[in-house]
Order: sequence, then structure tokens, then C-alpha cells
Amino acid sequence: MKRINKNAIILMLSVLLAGCATSKPPQRYAWVTGLKTDKAARYEYLHAHVWPGVNQMIKQCHIRNFSIHECSINGQLYLFAYLEYTGTNFDADMKKMASDPVTQSWWRQTDPCQTPLPDAAAKGKTWSDTKEVYFLP
Repeated sequence: MKRINKNAIILMLSVLLAGCATSKPPQRYAWVTGLKTDKAARYEYLHAHVWPGVNQMIKQCHIRNFSIHECSINGQLYLFAYLEYTGTNFDADMKKMASDPVTQSWWRQTDPCQTPLPDAAAKGKTWSDTKEVYFLP
């Protein structure tokens, strides 16, 4: 019977254990805001041609599976945004994003298209927070 190298066994066990390690699930966030009917086409155009620097900053801030959806309710347009955050300090990453000159320029293009809901407007924000009521992993 052949002798197995001790280092080979250690390496194999390390690989197996690393594969069994569980990672922390992402934090899920969602927001809603209004969309001005007369600015909807502009908003959709901007998002069909997102600036590369905007997407790079989103990824640098540990965001994945980011999407924005549009719907009409009683003739009023609304936007629903969803993302998954995989970092360790959401507030710090959001401050990093907010201080980025490319992102600031992007928001100067997109913000005028949106109509904050009353709760967000009262806080000087554009997007209203939502509460998750169901999740199926």
C-alpha cells in the first residue's frame, strides 16, 4: 500500500473545509419613489445607457443584484429599487458612493425625474424605505 504524503492530506482537508464554509447571506434593501410622467422617457434612457463609472461604484460598494422596476398605479408612475448588500458597513459604503463625483453627477441627471413620496420628502430624501414582509430563500 502506498504511503500518502501528509502535506497532500492537509491540502485536501483544507480544500474540503473551505468548500463547507458558509458565507453570510446578503442584506436585502428595497425602496420606492415616484416617477414624473413627463420625465419617464428620460429616466428610462439614462438607465438604458448607464455610465460605466456609476456601475463601478455600485460594485465597489458591495452591491449586487441591483434592479429598478417601474409601475403605474392609478395613472401615477412609481419606481421600486431592490439590491443585495454583501459588505460589512452599509452606511460607510453609502457615504462612499455619495461622495463619488461621477455618482453625484449621475444623481443630478436622475433625481429631477423622480417625485419623492411624502415620508422621504420630509427627510430630504428621494427614495422611501420599505419593510420586508416575506422572503423565500
